[in-house]
Amino acid sequence: MSEQVVIIDYGRGNLHSVYNGLVKVGAKPVISSDPKIIADAQRVILPGVGSFGDCMHTLENRGLVPVIQEALHSGKPFLGICLGEQLLFEGSEEAPGVKGLGFFKGQVKKIVTPFKIPHMGWNQIQVVNPSPLLTEADGQYVYFVHSYHAVPEDPSIITAVCDYGAQITASVGKGSVQAFQFHPEKSSFAGLAMLKAFKEWKL
Repeated sequence: MSEQVVIIDYGRGNLHSVYNGLVKVGAKPVISSDPKIIADAQRVILPGVGSFGDCMHTLENRGLVPVIQEALHSGKPFLGICLGEQLLFEGSEEAPGVKGLGFFKGQVKKIVTPFKIPHMGWNQIQVVNPSPLLTEADGQYVYFVHSYHAVPEDPSIITAVCDYGAQITASVGKGSVQAFQFHPEKSSFAGLAMLKAFKEWKL
């Protein structure tokens, strides 16, 4: 069933908010930690809340890294959300020495800004490179909660940025893998439009 989306459950992330957001846009989401269900999914979402190191260790301990790597390289639609976006990079200043999933080259770095950290609340995003999930997103306000952001080696994978006293990476994407630093499931109509685009995305 082409609308089915599997949300990876590894004990981190606002799974039910993501689930409810997908239901609102007509998807048929499943929350699962079963590698076979994840492998068989037509569309995969990697959510995440917490620290980079703890989440990577949990993924490894639960044996989920191989099936996530398979999904990332399968060509099926894949979406990382919040820490789920950061985990797609090679590593993070938050957890020196801990290897990320490494799908995107680059590091996750502490936000350097005169403003309060964490960056929390609504902020306007600017689309800087095309993304199939952000066709209506330029200038929209979305909801952030984070202290670190991705700094890719290849800046052309950055699809949107926001201004928080410094330019912050709001989203990245390459081919079948797209990822948001912000929470689309908490971003009202703008975020629901992105989840709908993910549900309907044809590659």
